[in-house]
Amino acid sequence: MVAKYIKENANDVVFNLEYNAERPHLIIPEYGRHLQKLIDQAVIIESKEERNKAARYIISVMGSLNPHLRDVLDFQHKLWDQLFIMSDFKLDVDSPYPIPTREVINLKPERLAYPQKNPKYRFYGNNIKYMIEVANKWEEGEMKSALVKVIANHMKKSYLSWNKDTVTDAVIFEHLFELSEGTINLIQSQEELSTTNDLIRTNKKVSNKSLMPQQKNMKIQGFKKPIAGKKPFVKNNNNNNNPK
Repeated sequence: MVAKYIKENANDVVFNLEYNAERPHLIIPEYGRHLQKLIDQAVIIESKEERNKAARYIISVMGSLNPHLRDVLDFQHKLWDQLFIMSDFKLDVDSPYPIPTREVINLKPERLAYPQKNPKYRFYGNNIKYMIEVANKWEEGEMKSALVKVIANHMKKSYLSWNKDTVTDAVIFEHLFELSEGTINLIQSQEELSTTNDLIRTNKKVSNKSLMPQQKNMKIQGFKKPIAGKKPFVKNNNNNNNPK
């Protein structure tokens, strides 16, 4: 009579346990170890036709594991690239997309050119330097004069947004002369910038645009948000009540 249950030695069971630290490294852990084993088995298949079938099956499994990626543009291309990456670029199959290489995957992006760390006049922002550089490249004429005036007005508006006070045009012209390293000189000119009231009014209009239409109406009509737990006060008009 065959025994229904086979009693195993506890020491043998513990000895045969497989720990994750002893297993091969998962290239893309999100797909799990079972899918990694499927790819490893597909790599060693001798027939290319069978490898193609196995690759298409693995792609379908990968797609079912990531249904949220179906809305991503070129979803299948992404899956095929991940398939070759997980196979350590050893899988020889016919891909409908260009096969990536190890050099392209490991290519590092170029270092970004960060803006200057400590600008002297931080309230003008870093874009004002780009605007000045563009103005210096233009030829002398009406277009350049108009651009310089726009830059100066923008600097004055930025100054008022930061300081909430008045500023003379002479101060803006000196700052513009310093930021342009002497290429734009309006210190001795008779040019007049927009008035402080006009620029402050423009800033207020911009800030009001950020409000929701419902908030604008409440602000115009003077509504206040009711306190939680209290009913709004309703004034009774006793004149409308008919006397008994």
